[in-house]
Amino acid sequence: MSNFSQYESNVRTYSRRWPVVFSRSSGSRLYTAEGRRWLDFFAGAGSLNYGHNNPVLKRALLDYIGNDGVTHSLDMFTTARHNLLEALVEVVLRPRGMDHKVIFPGPGGANAVEAALKVARTVTGRGEVVHFTNSFHGATLGALAVTGNPAHRRAAGVPLTGATPVPFDGPDGHPRPEHLARLLANPGSGLDRPAAVIVETVQAEGGVNVASTEWLRGLAELCREYGILLIVDDIQAGCGRTGPFFSFEDAGIVPDLICLSKSIGGYGLPLALTLVRPELDVWQPGAHSGTFRGVNPAFVTATAALRTYWQDDALEKSTRARGEWIGNALQDIVNAHPGAGLSTRGRGLIHGLVVGEGRADAVADDAFARGLLVETAGPRDEVVKLLPPLTASDAELAEGLAVLEASVRGVVERAG
Repeated sequence: MSNFSQYESNVRTYSRRWPVVFSRSSGSRLYTAEGRRWLDFFAGAGSLNYGHNNPVLKRALLDYIGNDGVTHSLDMFTTARHNLLEALVEVVLRPRGMDHKVIFPGPGGANAVEAALKVARTVTGRGEVVHFTNSFHGATLGALAVTGNPAHRRAAGVPLTGATPVPFDGPDGHPRPEHLARLLANPGSGLDRPAAVIVETVQAEGGVNVASTEWLRGLAELCREYGILLIVDDIQAGCGRTGPFFSFEDAGIVPDLICLSKSIGGYGLPLALTLVRPELDVWQPGAHSGTFRGVNPAFVTATAALRTYWQDDALEKSTRARGEWIGNALQDIVNAHPGAGLSTRGRGLIHGLVVGEGRADAVADDAFARGLLVETAGPRDEVVKLLPPLTASDAELAEGLAVLEASVRGVVERAG
């Protein structure tokens, strides 16, 4: 591994936690060339909801490449682009009564966020955007401005402006964001009327903080009351991660703009979408551009994923049921260590076990040694985050939970 440290920038992160060279992956497993294997409860930071090298998606991709399908097309019309739009409308949008139009903003989640922010500011003519404490929306400058994580913000190297943070929904909950409501109602608060509010229904990087359905409904009502556009960043919590395709569905709200990336491509290939209500589609041709807006192999695997997994509600029901099982298993771990300050939270197949600063890293390192990949999250890396593939078997989920329980037990006991 010396060439990595010799030639690659110090900015790398995950390879420091998992200092091995992976050479193969399948389903819920990663393998080294020597045959060592790890169960993956990281899933490409939520980019692999359907697992590694999903056979249905792989077949579609190989067939497309084998037939000399277009690979790169910017925003030119292609068969792959047509098929994806058709599947998205038929399988996802129309059954949910949504008529959003699709922007292809570029290859990654930050591209989707930047496009949403630009649309909101263009439509309203206003510059301010409200975001929430512990939020994370990407590492480009516009996305960083609406991100709460101080380490990411410092890395910008310039002042981040045009954004106002307010408290996210807390454990004691309110039917709507009371702090934001007071600022908007008070003409002397110093908050200019925002162009938009951007929110994650589950703050994944922020520590798996889950907004209640009542709070989300209150936020949507508040935005309507003041003529503010609502942007939901569903990059990590969307595409079925919480159960339904969109994480906001249980709240019964329909955002003005929706950011998708990560698992929208299905196979781990780069793809991002910004969904926008038709009346907000005001950009002139070329107002938002980019070379990699047309990665057609990702269109192909995205289409295959939608057609395979979202024609019915089987995956949604499975994710809900197994999410409840995981939540109960994590609560058992909490109950087994009274006085250790543990707690758990999550929805569907995104869960967090709050272990504490320093201890969460120790749990993740111990789990790696036992053959399980998990990452940490939260402003102090105090949460062990679980993101197994939605297609993982019950046996694999049970295996991962058993490893996690052993790792927590060992860390807590060593800490006294």
